[in-house]
Amino acid sequence: ASIKGNLHDIQLFHTDRGNEFKNKLIDETLTTFKIGRSLSMKGCPYDNAVAEATFKIIKTEFANQKTFANLSQLTLEFGDYVNWFNKLRIHGTLGYLSPLEYKKLSLKKVV
Repeated sequence: ASIKGNLHDIQLFHTDRGNEFKNKLIDETLTTFKIGRSLSMKGCPYDNAVAEATFKIIKTEFANQKTFANLSQLTLEFGDYVNWFNKLRIHGTLGYLSPLEYKKLSLKKVV
């Protein structure tokens, strides 16, 4: 497998404490590229709650309903989904605003 992008641009790698993240290759990669490691607190599954909820939404709304002919099609359609998710999809936890609208509103309140 390969990673698109420059690993030198990554500052932090956050994971839970699962065994899949305890391996020599990950440790060496993080050390080589000077990437910090952030771990969830032991016994605290809520540290990843937002990420887990987001992944569930992506699986339910996007991935479980589709079959992709190739990686290019997946990349294109996922980009469209993320654009829709951030700019158009309303979120109940954000007062029924899209994330972009919520961010704009929050910035106006700070200024």
